[in-house]
Amino acid sequence: MTDGLSRTVQLARDLIRIDTQNWGGGRSSGEADAAAYVSAVLASMGVESETFESAPRRASVVARIDGEDPSLPRLVVHGHLDVVPADASEWSVDPFAGEIRDGLLWGRGAVDMKQMDAMILAALERILASGRRPRRGLVVAFFADEEAGGAYGAQWLVRNHPELFEGATEAISEVGGYSIEVGGRRAYLLQTGEKALQWILLRARGTAAHGSQHMRDNAVTKLAAAVAAVGAHEFPVELTDTTRELIARVASLLGVDDDDPDAVAERTGTVSRFLRSSLRHTANPTMLDAGYKHNVIPSVAEARIDVRPLPGREREAIDAIRNLIGEGIEIELVHGDIGIEHPFGGALVDAMAASLGRFDPEAPVLPYMLSGGTDNKSLAELGIAGYGFAPLRLTPDLDFAAMFHGVDERVPLDALDFGTDVLEDLLLTY
Repeated sequence: MTDGLSRTVQLARDLIRIDTQNWGGGRSSGEADAAAYVSAVLASMGVESETFESAPRRASVVARIDGEDPSLPRLVVHGHLDVVPADASEWSVDPFAGEIRDGLLWGRGAVDMKQMDAMILAALERILASGRRPRRGLVVAFFADEEAGGAYGAQWLVRNHPELFEGATEAISEVGGYSIEVGGRRAYLLQTGEKALQWILLRARGTAAHGSQHMRDNAVTKLAAAVAAVGAHEFPVELTDTTRELIARVASLLGVDDDDPDAVAERTGTVSRFLRSSLRHTANPTMLDAGYKHNVIPSVAEARIDVRPLPGREREAIDAIRNLIGEGIEIELVHGDIGIEHPFGGALVDAMAASLGRFDPEAPVLPYMLSGGTDNKSLAELGIAGYGFAPLRLTPDLDFAAMFHGVDERVPLDALDFGTDVLEDLLLTY
């Protein structure tokens, strides 16, 4: 430790202090500096890595580490180096200072996901420094551009350098393995699925005119009606294998019936915003663009909608939106990605649950579907089954769901150390 801080906390703080904001559309601070940092840490533990730039300063780092048992398939252990933008005026701390306050590490990336990057590095340092090796070979990757869909990161590497992942059949990454409280009892959510992703653009066309004219063919008015219809729509609950089992297990812990999945999910506290979103398609308007002057009626108005369909149901969700907005509104797919769903069972799931159990006995492990997405979607193109497992033991008072892309992102220091212990155990035993 330095300054009383664990190695994991030091690594996470250092990474937060490297600005890797990603606005999407190719606009980014770039991951090159963070990639250089990660590469240097790997080199310090005797691990050779390669850095790949898909575009200037859009850098990813990949290393292959041999395991004790070469007969076993490799495991991909991955994180991403980019973060969503942060407006410092909205934060109570500098989002890129890596400030430590009240037993927590604050900053953009503290949860999504430089904390997991740090846990991966710290766990590997411990293992290799002790003269041991992971049980199976690893592909360790730190990707660029996850926050914009991976076109400059995981997706680019999978399509241009698939040989990097040769021999790997499974992967672990972010947004799983963290604790929640259900009926006064701690439990862990293991991410076994991810909803699909459809970023669409709605476009309305009308007649350009002076703003003082009587005009009913107004693109802004047409678009506003369409956006309001989409934003107000409540998609029905439709359970998958993952969410059906999740609701049944949560209901059992609560001692209630599972015939109203929404009501069951609502009783999980702040994480309910994640869980309720996994029970249905969602579509949220996120950006509007129209006009260039106050007294000019524009001929075109556009809105961006973040659509997250259930896995394999992308067409169904888009068709529902098309019916909502009616005729005359164009729909353009800006970016699309698959949904994934894997069984809550098998050797890897058993190993992750066992590792959690060794450090938090008696806490049940529950399957869940992420309403967002990770780079596991890109790895799925190679037939690699990806799970969310960034283990954190959290206190019930921390609104963990609000930390993702939120203001004042932060994570408890002891949760980082817990996660490193669990991850180290998994890599040694699986």
